[in-house]
Amino acid sequence: MLDRPLSLENKGNPRLGRSDGAPVGWAVSTGYVPYPAAVAAMEARAAAIAEGTAGELVWLLEHPPLYTAGISAKGSDLIEPDRFPVFESGRGGQYTYHGPGQRVAYVMLDMTRRGRDVRAFVEALEAWIIDALASFNVVGEMREGRVGVWVERKGPGWSREDKIAAIGVKLRKWVSFHGISLNVEPDLGHFSGIVPCGQTEHGVTSLVDLGLPVTLDEADAALKASFQRMFGAVEDADAPV
Repeated sequence: MLDRPLSLENKGNPRLGRSDGAPVGWAVSTGYVPYPAAVAAMEARAAAIAEGTAGELVWLLEHPPLYTAGISAKGSDLIEPDRFPVFESGRGGQYTYHGPGQRVAYVMLDMTRRGRDVRAFVEALEAWIIDALASFNVVGEMREGRVGVWVERKGPGWSREDKIAAIGVKLRKWVSFHGISLNVEPDLGHFSGIVPCGQTEHGVTSLVDLGLPVTLDEADAALKASFQRMFGAVEDADAPV
């Protein structure tokens, strides 16, 4: 983790490309995808990738309002347990919120073909988000001890750092699943039912909250272009659900 923006040198070459250069499937779901259905589809696809019977996939979607608990979640961080459905999740991290206006990207990649370097993988995910944010002139940064991507906000006599994107992944048989979530235009009030990722001293923000009228389609285009710089070529694919 770095206490400054990540360097994005050599943008023309994938940072964590496949050894054989094969493209990654890129799928976008319309409508809200239930969380249990998404998890089941991810796990099935990850297993098929490990067996060599399916290709890699990045799956972009929206969930209905819900909270998820990662493997490090603390019960005291669930402030309003009856507000939205709460799901246990096998991903890393603590409590997070998913809902309309937030772009979730589930990343199912074969790390055997990408070097089996977990640290490099997480850094590439961070760089992917930061590079996509730069498309909208937003400076995303990492902070030591704080998972996710942050933006520094300043005004007369004040400054703070707000979280704009979360990262939570899991690897099984060297295939990744779960992924990232980028706040485009969610209802930020929905985050108040949890302590997001265990952080009590910092807030959350979104592209629209920063004064940028970005649509999900525009965010998707930025994520797609940046993903190719970090991980390699993509090709259109059908959504699992």
